Amino acid sequence: MNDKTNGTKSPRMEERLYQNRYQVDEGRPHVKINHQPGGDSEELKALTKICPAGCYSINEEGQVEVAADGCMECGTCRIVCQATGELEWSYPRGGYGVLFKFG
Repeated sequence: MNDKTNGTKSPRMEERLYQNRYQVDEGRPHVKINHQPGGDSEELKALTKICPAGCYSINEEGQVEVAADGCMECGTCRIVCQATGELEWSYPRGGYGVLFKFG
């Protein structure tokens, strides 16, 4: 992709995301999954593909798990899983979470 103003290549999304930093709040993740007895919903499984930061994956048991460090706090997961009740989401406490660096 080229920058139309000066003809240089714009950085790829991965390169842009790499500029961000994340201050981990050990032991206090701001995103938690409440697995349901009947298995994970399709909405929760969809997060493995639609989370822009790639925080969701499927483990060996076939359950969705989240690695909250690296989360951009965009709220996509909140919206997708709002009706299922499988996700607890809150903003990280002050001084923790994503630190955006635009450069």
